Amino acid sequence: MNFEEARFNMVEQQVRPWDVLNPDVLAVMSEVPRENFVPTQYKNMAYCDYGVPIGNNQEMLKPVLVGRLLQALNIKSNEIVLEVGTGTGYLTACLAKLAAYVYSVDINGDFLPQAQRNLTSLEIDNVTLETGDASTGWAERPEYDVIVITGSMPKVSENYKNSLEIGGRMFVVCGTSPAMHATLITRVSADNWSEESILETDLAPLDNTTKKAEFEF
Repeated sequence: MNFEEARFNMVEQQVRPWDVLNPDVLAVMSEVPRENFVPTQYKNMAYCDYGVPIGNNQEMLKPVLVGRLLQALNIKSNEIVLEVGTGTGYLTACLAKLAAYVYSVDINGDFLPQAQRNLTSLEIDNVTLETGDASTGWAERPEYDVIVITGSMPKVSENYKNSLEIGGRMFVVCGTSPAMHATLITRVSADNWSEESILETDLAPLDNTTKKAEFEF
């Protein structure tokens, strides 16, 4: 399989038609070899519009969702990013190429050695990978310019909203299956946040978020 051709087709036939027109986002998705981040048995599906299974009941985000979230976040080269849900590191790599630094956390520690190998193979070294439960927040730093949550939540934790710098943006998918909304949250002041619905989608829940919600009264 010609992966370079498949990557070109992914960008031009899947991502761009979904109104992803930011040249930096298109360049990053054209550059990062997605096939390096999928399990061997799924390499030929790396560029399909498909949530590729990666183990631990997790899937990679579809390419079109990656493109839309990166465009919505409009990441600057001097910004610090928190990614919740590392997986095999594909989105991590895209974020790292756009941002100054990325902190990425995953509750499944089994993912991190593979993700680190994948990032190292591309000479990406502006990332810190950590294992932990970030279902209600992550305090590696007091505040971040950008937060990306790669699993859905019934509702957004206030801890995450308060972890944004003023002017910071967060991508999160909220709701319950099958009616969920990918949402961009922007902190406009110390006590105010704006929310913009980007698109409707359906995404597997972030570990421990649905269980916690069931016991809220």
